[in-house]
Amino acid sequence: MEYTVILHPTEEGGYWVEVPSLPGCYSQGETVEEALSNVKETIESHLIALKTEGKVIPRDQTLIVSKVEAVY
Repeated sequence: MEYTVILHPTEEGGYWVEVPSLPGCYSQGETVEEALSNVKETIESHLIALKTEGKVIPRDQTLIVSKVEAVY
């Protein structure tokens, strides 16, 4: 299964990653590559836990990402 992930740069360096379709599924890494590798493992563990608990495995959601210009 594929899941959309969102990488957020941190002030101290590195990235934290969220998986919008899997609430509570987060990871981090010092580089983009490390963050993506770590979140892959986290997703797999999250899915195993859901299956073990007899819960439904969520499918990926379609996300729309856009920029909005705000004048202040």
